[in-house]
Amino acid sequence: MRKMYPLIVLLLHLSAVYCDTHTLRYYYTVISAPGSGLPEFSIVGYVDDREIVNYNSDSGRMRPKVQWMEKVEPGYWEENTQIAKGNEAVFKHNVRTAMSRFNQTAGFHIVQLMYGCELGDDGTIRGYDQYGYDGEEFMSLDTQTGTYISTMAQAQITAQRWNSPEEQEGERRKNYVENICIEWLKKHVKNGREDLERRVRPEVKVSGQEEKKKLTLHCQAYGFHPKPVDVKWMKNGVDDLPTYQTTHVLPNPDGTYQIQVTAEVIPKEGDSYSCYVDHSSLGEEPLLVKWEPAKPSSWVIPVVLVVVVIALLGVGIGGFLLYRKKKQDYKPTSTSETSSDQSINAAKA
Repeated sequence: MRKMYPLIVLLLHLSAVYCDTHTLRYYYTVISAPGSGLPEFSIVGYVDDREIVNYNSDSGRMRPKVQWMEKVEPGYWEENTQIAKGNEAVFKHNVRTAMSRFNQTAGFHIVQLMYGCELGDDGTIRGYDQYGYDGEEFMSLDTQTGTYISTMAQAQITAQRWNSPEEQEGERRKNYVENICIEWLKKHVKNGREDLERRVRPEVKVSGQEEKKKLTLHCQAYGFHPKPVDVKWMKNGVDDLPTYQTTHVLPNPDGTYQIQVTAEVIPKEGDSYSCYVDHSSLGEEPLLVKWEPAKPSSWVIPVVLVVVVIALLGVGIGGFLLYRKKKQDYKPTSTSETSSDQSINAAKA
């Protein structure tokens, strides 16, 4: 494979104190066959979880995806558009080369690259550079040695050439992810700090479903930002419960996130269950939301009383009517017309 054009060539020296871990990542994708509904080539850039730039072969331009990316230097977009066009040509060549290595002459195939850097809140840095083919890892950069390691046999030719003294591609990429990338990450974080480091507390809802001797507990944390969060079920405020099921942290339309964690337990008398949620917006005090079995609502008791009263009245009225009917059926021997008339009058009343 040919070498990839350098994505960014400017060095920026910034000094700042960061309270969070931040990442800058780029994803390159090229497909072998047009007509799939996907662009033949695309580049997507992220700072943390925010898409910041996008280029594809359909638009032919590198474009901002968040407003604060417009704070970069005026020449940034034209320069990076030209670099992206160069990379597009290289990657279209690369996918054909990869196909030939696998003895493939047709079909739908994908070459992908993911590279970037991470700046920890303690100042530590980490870089990564990984290639994939058809969804599997093809080769990756060892940032300790500055050399590429082939994961597939078909990648050995490329790795050997890129690691050679003539090319030293691994050394150049190591320098990028550990230096140039970090400086750009600092600049992007400075421009987008209000967005990237905003704090929104999570809302938490807990529920339980009892079936036979099993209790299924659900905890949903939602509406929080930033993305990193720790959610788990606890018993008696101490013991961690094995997670039965958990979703990925999913995005909401308003830029916040949500996650649901489920646990299955066999409840015992005296045990209590709580959902533990730790998030940067909470400071030093994580949330502990206790699950309580559902209790009858306050209106249930009056309604029950009304039903009981109505039932008693019904029984009383029914008994009275039955008594009346029996009185009607009973005809005592009359001693006079007056007595008989009074008996009839009384029944009608």
